[in-house]
Amino acid sequence: MAATADDVRAVALALPDTTERPAWDMACLRVRDKIFASMPPDESWVAIRLAEGENRELAAERPGVFSVPHHYRNSTMVVVDLAATDREELAELLTEAWRLRAPAQLRSTYDATERPAPGEP
Repeated sequence: MAATADDVRAVALALPDTTERPAWDMACLRVRDKIFASMPPDESWVAIRLAEGENRELAAERPGVFSVPHHYRNSTMVVVDLAATDREELAELLTEAWRLRAPAQLRSTYDATERPAPGEP
């Protein structure tokens, strides 16, 4: 089943110290005020910050799902078409992005807690 903007928010906001605050007309998801994902007003896609080079790898492997538009060419952001992915894959990407931006102590605390698999409510 296709992922939705509600899935983006549900997964991201369930991660510790995550908030949503707009910037540049985008809904920006942040951990301790560091942006790890953002959605445009129409909420048809989400841009997710990944590890260096991973965005281009995903876009090359699955161009129907992932892309790196010109304005993200110098960043590690990848655009994910929500209609072309599912909640589980989305949750894995958002969690990875959160981990890259979260402080070490927060990641450590998160890793020590039991929780459902990514994508599960």
